[in-house]
Amino acid sequence: MRSLTASWRVLLAGSLAGLAVVVLAAVNPLRFFEVAELKALDAQFTVRGPRPPVSPIVVVTIDEDDFDGLNLAWPWPRAVHAKFLDIVGRGKPAAVGMDILFTEPSLHGPADDVALGAAVDRIRDRIVLAAALTTVGDASFVKQALNPPIPEIRGKAAFGSADYDSDADAFVRRATLRRDFQERDWLGFDMLIYRLAEKAGLTRGSAPAARELLVNYRGGPGTFPMVAYHRVVTGEVPPEVFAGKIVLVGATTPTLHDIFPTPFASQSGMPGVEIHAHTLETLLQGIPLRRAPALLVPLVAVLAAALAAWTATAFRPLPAFGLVTVAVASYLAASHVAFLWARYWVTVVPVPLALLVTYAGTVAKNFTQEQREKRRLSRFFSPDVVAEIIRHKDDSTLAATRRRMTVLFSDIRGFTSMSEKMQPEEVVTFLREYLTVMTEAVFKHGGTVDKYIGDAIMALYNVPFEAPDHALRAVRTAIEFQERLRPLAERFATEHGGTLACGVGIHTGDAVVGTIGSEQRLEYTAIGDTINLGSRLEGLTKEFNVPIIISEATYAEVRKHFGARDLGEVTVKGKAIPVKIYAIIPGEPRREARRLMEGHVSISDGEITVAAELTDISATGVAVHAVPRRLETGEIVSLQLTLGQPPQTVTVDRAEVMWARKDTAGLRFVELTANARAAVNALTSRS
Repeated sequence: MRSLTASWRVLLAGSLAGLAVVVLAAVNPLRFFEVAELKALDAQFTVRGPRPPVSPIVVVTIDEDDFDGLNLAWPWPRAVHAKFLDIVGRGKPAAVGMDILFTEPSLHGPADDVALGAAVDRIRDRIVLAAALTTVGDASFVKQALNPPIPEIRGKAAFGSADYDSDADAFVRRATLRRDFQERDWLGFDMLIYRLAEKAGLTRGSAPAARELLVNYRGGPGTFPMVAYHRVVTGEVPPEVFAGKIVLVGATTPTLHDIFPTPFASQSGMPGVEIHAHTLETLLQGIPLRRAPALLVPLVAVLAAALAAWTATAFRPLPAFGLVTVAVASYLAASHVAFLWARYWVTVVPVPLALLVTYAGTVAKNFTQEQREKRRLSRFFSPDVVAEIIRHKDDSTLAATRRRMTVLFSDIRGFTSMSEKMQPEEVVTFLREYLTVMTEAVFKHGGTVDKYIGDAIMALYNVPFEAPDHALRAVRTAIEFQERLRPLAERFATEHGGTLACGVGIHTGDAVVGTIGSEQRLEYTAIGDTINLGSRLEGLTKEFNVPIIISEATYAEVRKHFGARDLGEVTVKGKAIPVKIYAIIPGEPRREARRLMEGHVSISDGEITVAAELTDISATGVAVHAVPRRLETGEIVSLQLTLGQPPQTVTVDRAEVMWARKDTAGLRFVELTANARAAVNALTSRS
């Protein structure tokens, strides 16, 4: 139940993070999200790539070549445009769109305007002229002017605003099909041409009802067929070229300042007349881009953030990042598929941002919590156990439960009386070093430090995770205590006088172990008769003058690994029935008959092989000296023994280091072949 509740908390926190991203995107500070989405749309076009247009649209260009070809400066005499329209009109085009402004009288006199007006009138049912909508004013006052062609030119021909509204980054991605002006609904330049194309049967569907259109660009500049203006006027291009076509006329030179950046022309820009061509292609083919439903992306962002939080909590950071990256890639791929197959412009930024921000925030929060938890748990457990607890992320590993375990109590004999002769600072310094060294030994053998009581240590084994050989681990820790105390005792004797000895009591039994305490303070500890008996055994080491005393229950677990001396039965405080106890003497792990014997021993851990000298041998193991490297208690090695006269070689496949001190050690045979066993028995049975 606790784990389920924690999962819901994680999902809720992630959902709130996703909602925060959605709100931030809606508020859009500094227009970051708006610009980012626009660039994401450009990327959709780039990934899709250009596509050939289908509609019969021809762009008549006006650029430097036309200035040279006609040998005229801009603006040209309007009689030239009249001639152009008469030539194109003879070709019977479906529509002609003049993306050239005629808002002022001609510099060449009224006759020039009349000539153009007459040409426009001759094809008035197939031509649309451009108007320019201007807006002036400030926040308190706005005035708009449509600026249509002068009456002498437009006559009865249609005209409409050819202006484009730029996005936040100055790119043109939208076309305005209708504008409100002077309480009238004015059709725009592109919509008027679309109506002419509709009459000519060039459309695929009904006219869109929306006032604005997301242009589905087919490519960059030069996507549509182009014809140079001067080649039409000079007769190089016959009128038949324009039969049944939509003819768009406009400036394509940068000098006339009718160039705008678009998704396929972000650097060099695209002439306005070509943008009209793409708009008409979008209208005629019925392929405008569509915005995804308004609630789709916010909902996906909230759900994605919740899953990112759960993933960052359920997995380690690197695998979680991989899953989040896959989710981001999947969303981007799905949005592009929607763009390709359904022409949907799906908002891209919020969902990946929600995934990544929530992942990063959750990882940072989890890391902070883990570090805090590690500091708390490191008082009790070894680094490996702490890492395992953190990896499980489950408080049930520390819950109070009844289980079989081994408890170890250690104490420095006589330290209290000796510490009275020392300065308090010296006592603290020595205890810090002593407890650090001994704690390392506990952690090395997989134990848990329950508490320090002055110079005493209480350690638990088989907690919080299962360790079937917990009694063996405790005894090995006790033996290592004796070895680690020796250099400290020698230095202590030199500096302060006196001798130090460590007494250890070990008992195996059932106890309640876990986080126990009050509402104000919890401690990881163990309680029960098993703990009390372990403490009593440590006190008996003084009476029997032995370093390590274990209970009968512990002896039953370790008797095949260590030699022990039977100390008989004793009555301890709090126990009505006498307790049988044993003493383990470091350096005497075998009870079998030993035979002193000289010989050579090769010791190998699989990587390094060293030579040592044999001290004695028994049916279960050997003692060696002159070992050139320190062996670790519990280490598994292979041996090659060279014994007797004449020399005889015996190979031991696996042997366990039972104790090690300076350059001496005792090893127990773990795995012997039948021939090796027979050879060892023969050697040890000789008188």
